[in-house]
Amino acid sequence: MKTLLFGAFGCAAVFGCQAGALGPEAANGIIAVSSRVSKDYVRARLADGSFVPETYAFGEGGNWGTEVKDATFEKLKFIDVARVIAGPLASRKYTATRNAGTTRLLIMVYWGTTRVPPPYGNDPMYQNYRHAIDEYNILMADGAVDAAVSVYNAGLLQLNIENGIRDRMDYRNAKLLGYDGEDYGNVATDYGRMISHSALGEDQRDETGEIEDNRYFVVLLAYDFQAVWKQKRHTLLWETRFSINERHNAFDQALPVMAKMASRFFGQPTNGLVRDRVGDGRVEVGTPTVIEFLSGKK
Repeated sequence: MKTLLFGAFGCAAVFGCQAGALGPEAANGIIAVSSRVSKDYVRARLADGSFVPETYAFGEGGNWGTEVKDATFEKLKFIDVARVIAGPLASRKYTATRNAGTTRLLIMVYWGTTRVPPPYGNDPMYQNYRHAIDEYNILMADGAVDAAVSVYNAGLLQLNIENGIRDRMDYRNAKLLGYDGEDYGNVATDYGRMISHSALGEDQRDETGEIEDNRYFVVLLAYDFQAVWKQKRHTLLWETRFSINERHNAFDQALPVMAKMASRFFGQPTNGLVRDRVGDGRVEVGTPTVIEFLSGKK
């Protein structure tokens, strides 16, 4: 195996990474996949309709770590993650190569778990707000209207501050995991708040609930290898983001299932967010749930 360093890119490209397995595969919950493709990237097809093979090398983007200690995550190094992803890439005719001169793609690999806001019941500022409401009711019952209004306003201020912090965390995770949609998303946006109590609110509530649970994630960013190598120009051709809830899963067992499902969209757009439920290590594909966004202004 050869390694080529790109000082300007800040990564190592690993050539010829062979597919590998980590052991038993098992995943339970919702796997979410979002894939976007540059207008400049089109995969050629052979006469039989299959894709023309494309060569690639892996680049280590970075391990984002975990919020809590997780042995199933911590034991995997970059090369372990890359080897698992190599198999699903091969199924889509992406071929690892040892020849830098003919390599088409540099696929940067990022992995980790999200940091999420605490549950409402454990959040001190929400607890303070509830205490303020209790005190407000007592003061109102005693006829101390001015004092009650003052207490209520103070509690409402804390609630607004905490909601803002939560929204910022949710929005950051939504962008990281691909829940932000092609144009706008359901999570921590004005559009999401607008539809939350409408007929479209079920998707908004489901996605927000998923975002507010810690999720294992992998992000693949595929760059034009030759442009990076020869011109130090970073031309992003496609990206695929996939994730699953951390609870009820072990990263080393869930990763192959996640990558297998996401591979349907390597180099192809999802046109929104695709969410599939899996259980007992089986990917139940069926008809994917695609969140399509209405046209018009945000």
